[in-house]
Amino acid sequence: MEHAVGDITDSHSLESAMQGVDAVFHTAAQLGSRKSFDQIKSITVDGTRNVLNAAKQAGVKRVVHTSSVAALGVPSKKYLSAPYLIDECHTWNFRPDWWTYGYSKYLAELEVQAAIAKGLNGVIVNPSNVLGAGDITLISGNIVIHVAKRHIPVSITGGLNMIHIEDVVRGHLAAFERGRCGERYILGNQNMTHHEHLTLTARIAGVTPPLLTLPNWSLPALMYPLSLAHALINLPITGSDLHRAGCYFYYDTRKAQTELGLTNMIPISQAIEESLAWYKKTGILK
Repeated sequence: MEHAVGDITDSHSLESAMQGVDAVFHTAAQLGSRKSFDQIKSITVDGTRNVLNAAKQAGVKRVVHTSSVAALGVPSKKYLSAPYLIDECHTWNFRPDWWTYGYSKYLAELEVQAAIAKGLNGVIVNPSNVLGAGDITLISGNIVIHVAKRHIPVSITGGLNMIHIEDVVRGHLAAFERGRCGERYILGNQNMTHHEHLTLTARIAGVTPPLLTLPNWSLPALMYPLSLAHALINLPITGSDLHRAGCYFYYDTRKAQTELGLTNMIPISQAIEESLAWYKKTGILK
């Protein structure tokens, strides 16, 4: 295996790295919400454009772009009590400054579609919340760690979708082999409420689960205190995250199942178990 060190904000490093390459899996992006949007855009959006241009110039046969379900926007507030499944046709519908990561991933997808319109062979995958061993970013896994440390005494309404990292890898390879050019594919597995997720994680970690679920009307009052606290300690949510609180981020994964053959998914309980074991092994969770 040959390694090429480069930078997605440096077009020249990409051009040399892609010579003689058949496939490009573009997975890089700026994570987190503490960066300025200009910095996020320069990496996630402009960096994606650089990757696409370099791939086109090098004659790459196919680009698989790793987006996120965040790029699909948020469920309508009118469905707070009756969640529905978001599919690949859902589009961005949220204030950009309330979710800079999601907005940047949406803009990056527009770059992909523009490149496809100019002849690039590309496909988009949208993973949901990813769990499993090897999570060095601690984005989805941060909540698992805080539950294990008994830092989350309460839950909130709403829900999310979880998937094991190995299924995400399978989805990427299937998208390269069988995905249709220009199409999105949601890579997800289990839809579950936040309370279900926290309770399952607590059971696996051997700690007491949250016994109280906060009502939606109480959440706005927590935005300012959470913003202050997040500047001091690495909490699993920030004050701005509460703008999306109460929403059910449930996803319809039938397209990936039908077109990519992404079935026989790994149980989320196994993903949580493997995450906890890896965090303990590496010393992240003591």
